[in-house]
Amino acid sequence: MSLILGLDPGSRHTGYGLIESNGIETRLLDCGVIDPAVSDPLPNRLALIHCRVVHLAQTWMPAEVVVEKVFVHRNVHSALVLGQARGAALAAVMDQPSPPALTEYSPREIKQAVTAYGGAQKGQIQKMVALLLGLTELPQADAADALAVALCHAHQLRWRRLSRLAGGI
Repeated sequence: MSLILGLDPGSRHTGYGLIESNGIETRLLDCGVIDPAVSDPLPNRLALIHCRVVHLAQTWMPAEVVVEKVFVHRNVHSALVLGQARGAALAAVMDQPSPPALTEYSPREIKQAVTAYGGAQKGQIQKMVALLLGLTELPQADAADALAVALCHAHQLRWRRLSRLAGGI
């Protein structure tokens, strides 16, 4: 079983989703959203994100951490702030005694893996994440995005295993 932590970093909302997958079955272990007070200065919000992600990494010790690849924003300031939040979250998981493997996927790859449509909207992602994990309620949007990243990676791991079994097709 692989423990996979998906992260959806943001300075206002950082989603996280932890799943366990053996390549056939996948189950939800934990998910949520880190919501720093918007009125707090950016350094305080980044510190909270870092602290909470350190706690997640130390509690669960995931073997794999997965994030969405950085994309270019039209607003340079927003891109810089997002980069800082992403850095705080990634530094938190990579600064562990046994750092996990880190993988990145494009937004299109994630949407394609979870919904079979690379242009899926947030609501569609929430519904498919709930369906794939057997949830009775929709997860919060940012948690669903983080779970989608983790599910994308679980699917990729499954395909890699199957490919090896089939002789490397």
